[in-house]
Amino acid sequence: MKLAIMQPYFFPYIGYFQLINAVDQFVVYDDIQYTKKGWINRNRILIQDRDDFFSIPLKKDSDYLDICQRTISENYHKDFGKILNKIKESYKKAPFFNEVFPFIEDCFLIKERNLFLFIFYSINKLVKYFEIKTNLIVSSDLGIKGSGENRVISICKQLNASNYINAIGGQKLYHKETFEQQGINLQFINTTPITYAQFNTNFIPWLSIIDVMMFNPKDEIIKMLDLYTLV
Repeated sequence: MKLAIMQPYFFPYIGYFQLINAVDQFVVYDDIQYTKKGWINRNRILIQDRDDFFSIPLKKDSDYLDICQRTISENYHKDFGKILNKIKESYKKAPFFNEVFPFIEDCFLIKERNLFLFIFYSINKLVKYFEIKTNLIVSSDLGIKGSGENRVISICKQLNASNYINAIGGQKLYHKETFEQQGINLQFINTTPITYAQFNTNFIPWLSIIDVMMFNPKDEIIKMLDLYTLV
């Protein structure tokens, strides 16, 4: 059985969905510490020929809370309206805007203020949209504590995973020899450079999946999910 584990990200880049599609079970961490400068509640979209950030506004709270303990700010309706308007103005002339924008809008406007549950809703929705059959698991449901390699290995053992696949950025964090000693084959997913026609501009790669969806039909995106190598 192939397994992957990642933090939840809001409308992440296509490599996130390639990783989900590459495994049988995908664990989403909800009970690890929220990190300010990560990609949990922010991403990049195309704005007037350049990339620009958007962020889910969070209630001010302790820096030591887990993701599942963080809450979206009380003024989120106003902030989300601004973000949706930014997306609408930027992509209204994109070929698949009419199909995709209502999908995105639904993910923003759900009545959920818990950060993890808010993001997990969109992950589930996108997985179904891309017809990915992988089983999604919330980490706290497993009852496994710890951090780093030890926690990953414990999760692999509990779920009877013989293969663990991680994002390519994890090569400095996880070591194949350590996993082999536990009878687990460790591999890293390396996304093949993907290009497609944006607005008559120099292509800007690795934007939010929002950008991919605005410029590509669903069947082409599904094909993109297989454009990677395992190392």
